[in-house]
Amino acid sequence: MTGEKLRRIHKARPFRPFVLHLADGREVRVLHPELLMLDPMGRIAVVFYPKGDLHIVDIPLVTEVFFKRRTRSGSRT
Repeated sequence: MTGEKLRRIHKARPFRPFVLHLADGREVRVLHPELLMLDPMGRIAVVFYPKGDLHIVDIPLVTEVFFKRRTRSGSRT
């Protein structure tokens, strides 16, 4: 994954929550665009969570981005 690709996903409107799959098997959920911060060089992402937790992600170690598909009713599965 490159910083530019992640930046495009982050800025897409309407925003769709997604999961970053990392090379070590971890998953990092991005629930809202205001909870993701990317460094200007495109190397590091910081994902914040409502209770104060955070993940610092080395963007080149992202192996996949997963979007939940939407059902016809508009809810996500």
